[in-house]
Amino acid sequence: MTFYQELQLNQAGSKSYISSFENPKDRWKHTGIYLFKIILNIAFCTAFIALFCTLFGTENSSAGLAVLLSIMVFRYADFGIRTSHGTLNIFIVFAILAAGPKLSNLLPAGWAFATNTICIMLLMLLGCHNVIMYNHSTLVLAYLLLQGYDVSGEMYTKRLSGLLIGAIMTAAVFYHNHRKKSYKRTFRNLFQEFDLSSARTQWQLRLTLTLSSIMLFASLLGVPKAMWISIAAMSVCVPFRNDMSDRIKYRAPGNVLGSILFLAAYFLLPDSFIPCLGILGGIGTGLSASYGWQTVFNAFSSLAVAVPVFGLPYAVLLRIFNNLFGSVYTWLFDQVFQPLLSIVNHLLDALNNNVQTAH
Repeated sequence: MTFYQELQLNQAGSKSYISSFENPKDRWKHTGIYLFKIILNIAFCTAFIALFCTLFGTENSSAGLAVLLSIMVFRYADFGIRTSHGTLNIFIVFAILAAGPKLSNLLPAGWAFATNTICIMLLMLLGCHNVIMYNHSTLVLAYLLLQGYDVSGEMYTKRLSGLLIGAIMTAAVFYHNHRKKSYKRTFRNLFQEFDLSSARTQWQLRLTLTLSSIMLFASLLGVPKAMWISIAAMSVCVPFRNDMSDRIKYRAPGNVLGSILFLAAYFLLPDSFIPCLGILGGIGTGLSASYGWQTVFNAFSSLAVAVPVFGLPYAVLLRIFNNLFGSVYTWLFDQVFQPLLSIVNHLLDALNNNVQTAH
C-alpha cells in the first residue's frame, strides 16, 4: 500500500492495517502516518472553514462545514445513479439546504414541521438511495446545522452565495471522481423505487418522521440548543435496527463521559489551553474507530462551542439532557412506528388483493 493510499483509509481501516504488522517498528511507522493523516485533516478543515468565514462571515461557519463535508464525502460516495444525473442531484440537494432550513425557521410550528418533513424526506430519497454510503450523515446533518444556526439579512445572502459556490465545487469533484462509473439507474428511479415494504424506504421514512417530529416537540417546549436533540436522534437512527440498538446504548453514556472529561480538562488545564479543547475533541474523534468513543470526543467539540454561550454548568447539563432525550425518543418512536407500518402494509396488501380479485 502506498503512502497516499494509506492516507485514504478511515479510522477502522487504518487501525486494522496497523495491527496487520508484527514488527513493532513497522507498527510505529504506520501509526505515525495515521497521526499525520489526522493532523493533516484537521489542518485542512480548519483552513477551509476559516477561508469560508472570511468570505461569507463567521455566522455562516455552519454552511462552510456543510460544504466541506459534502466535498469530502462525495469524493468517494455516489448516488447509485448515472453520474450526469447525480451531478444534477447535488444542485437540487444544495437548493433544499439553502431554502428548507430558512423556511422552517420563518413558519409557525405546524408549518415548520411540514416543511422539515418534506425537505428531509427529499434529501433521503435523493441522496440516501444506497444506504451503505451513509450519505444521510452528511446531507441531513447539513440541514440540521443550517436550521439550528439560522441567519438573516445580509448574512443570509452571503450564505446563499457560499452554498452556490459549494454546490459547484461539490458537483465538480463528484463528476471528476465518478465520471467513469456506469449505472443504468436514473434520477427517476430514485422515486420509482419508493416502496413501503422495502427496508430502505421504511428507514428513510422512519428517520424523516423521527427528526421532523422531535424538532416540532423541541420547538414547542422551547428547548435551548434543540439541534443537539435532532443530531442525537439522527446519529442513532441508522438503516439497520441492530446497529441502532447499539448506538442508543452508547449515545447518552458517551456524552456523560465526554462531559466529565471536558470538565476535568477545563479545570485542570491552563486557561490558555481552553480554546483548544474543541481541536482536542476533533483529534480524539479522528483516533476513535468505535461509535462509543467518537461520541465521547464529539462532546468536547460541541461543549467548546456551547460553554461561551450558556456557561459551563448549563452547557454540560444541556448536552447530556438533549442527547439522552434524542436517544430515548428515537427508540420510543421506533417501537410505535414499526407496528403501525406493518398494519399499513397489511392494509395495502389486502387492498391490492381485492383489486386483483375484482379484475
